Amino acid sequence: MGKARKTRKIAEKRFAKMKKMISLSDPRIKESLRQSPKKKKPEDPHEMKVHEAPQISSALFFQYNTQLGPPYHILIDTNFINFSIKNKLDIIQNMMDCLFAKCTPYITDCVLAELEKLGQKYRVALRIIKDPRFERICCMHKGTYADDCLVQRVTQHKCYIVATNDRDLKRRIRKIPGVPIMYVSQHKYTIERMPDAYGAPK
Repeated sequence: MGKARKTRKIAEKRFAKMKKMISLSDPRIKESLRQSPKKKKPEDPHEMKVHEAPQISSALFFQYNTQLGPPYHILIDTNFINFSIKNKLDIIQNMMDCLFAKCTPYITDCVLAELEKLGQKYRVALRIIKDPRFERICCMHKGTYADDCLVQRVTQHKCYIVATNDRDLKRRIRKIPGVPIMYVSQHKYTIERMPDAYGAPK
């Protein structure tokens, strides 16, 4: 019993000593005993500075996206379908009226999953996108968040136009160069960021 108490006392003394020790660079120590601060390496003016920038797609030529052109490939978002139904607009016909060219609407697995989750209320939208004229795109990533999926796809492939009425998604896509946005406005389809060289509607 006495031995255990003795060892505990020794341990306490050691801990007290440890507690007493402070850093050598502490301002409470006299300046003469204080450790000098670490000197920063002087910058070499001849050294080459490395600046990392993301690789820009080869499809972008000045302000024009050379991969855009008829027949247009249009990625459709969930709310674009719902806005089209509310405004009684035929999706494919109105897309062609907007762009004056053949259009192929594309539906990703994420958008389809999002519509299925919304339930019976959106069964009309589900019936519309199961039309054989709508092309299906398989998603290989994890998760079913449609906005992330669309942003990722248009960042990788510059051949798409994104059809959406979602403000947040529009804001995110505007940051990606060379991707036009189609949306429903005043009972018709309108497009923004479409280069004049490709017959953008006035």
